[in-house]
Amino acid sequence: MDLDYTEPEEEFRRRLRAWLADVLPKLPDPPDPADWPGRRVYDCGWQRMLYDAGYAGLHWPEGAGGQGATPTQHLIFLEETERAGAPYVGANFVGLLHAGPTIAAEGDPGQRARWLPPILRGDEVWCQGFSEPEAGSDLASLRTRAARDGDSYVVTGSKIWTSHAEVADWCELLVRTAPVGDEAPKHRGISWLAMPMDAPGVTVRPLRTLAGTAEFAEVFLDEVRVPVANRIGAENDGWRVTMVTLSFERGTAFVGEVVACRRVLEALAREARANGRWDDPVLRRRLGRLAAEFAALWRLTQWNVSEAQRTGGVPGTGGSVFKLRYSQVRQELYDAAAEVLGAGALDAGHAWVADRLSSLSYTIAAGTSQIQHNIVAERILGLPKGR
Repeated sequence: MDLDYTEPEEEFRRRLRAWLADVLPKLPDPPDPADWPGRRVYDCGWQRMLYDAGYAGLHWPEGAGGQGATPTQHLIFLEETERAGAPYVGANFVGLLHAGPTIAAEGDPGQRARWLPPILRGDEVWCQGFSEPEAGSDLASLRTRAARDGDSYVVTGSKIWTSHAEVADWCELLVRTAPVGDEAPKHRGISWLAMPMDAPGVTVRPLRTLAGTAEFAEVFLDEVRVPVANRIGAENDGWRVTMVTLSFERGTAFVGEVVACRRVLEALAREARANGRWDDPVLRRRLGRLAAEFAALWRLTQWNVSEAQRTGGVPGTGGSVFKLRYSQVRQELYDAAAEVLGAGALDAGHAWVADRLSSLSYTIAAGTSQIQHNIVAERILGLPKGR
């Protein structure tokens, strides 16, 4: 596979760089990281700028409201926006990287027309309602019930670690529409719904993280009515649709963060040279190995994105390989940052310290590393399932 850039692709890069150089200095100062209502306004404002300039949903199919760009153009966009210090997707994470691609792949024409344009414009924010108090890694054990009542489902249950629920308009919600039987596996009987967060019976309680922010919440559902028309895919086929969502979450959602981590690594080297820690050969070798790790992850990213495009736009099991290694290397990066900072690693206000705390969640979020090991073993290596 030729992973070099062509002249038209480099021309796309030059145009993008020129646009970023023009608009980024005009942006207002970002809000406090803990101010999620303020961050929603800021993040959605940036998303609208991308939309107006023709960069929103760059890699989405044109029929889904995107630009139909090539995988390589998508990667160039991620490279250049990260290197320029452009705003991250932030509050738009679930809509742009989970729910939107899932609806584009699995929704009917009416559903795509209803939900995808507002996501791309930054008009509507989504949250992810998958995990429950007793159904995290074992997601198929979820208990939130959805009983059919005419043209609606009546939903009762609770979700936890619901990303961006505090500021969301919609929730990608997994529910049980059929009970678990003695002979039926528990992943059957699950459906994927788009639930309006302002529906009667929805209660949101923000959860404050170790880093002091509240990007997660508990969500309690008390006989919430969700139209049957909001179901993505067939009733009781939600587990298959969920695998599509998770393939996006693990395969492409963290792509931009690889570029960001490489930028942090360069900054670590500069800081180490400035404060004298660069004289430590062990630290230099550590940073050099991390540089090689992230370079390899970027090449894997290129392969995964290209493979997804070749096979219809949905990332495959290679995303689990990426997610497994990226989660670990990100933690190693910020452990190295603590070594470079020395006593400064105790300053909770330092961005690298906050990111180090956040990195601890990456081996759990989007499927634990244990789950990713199982996927790689069973679906890639063909090993038998454990008993």
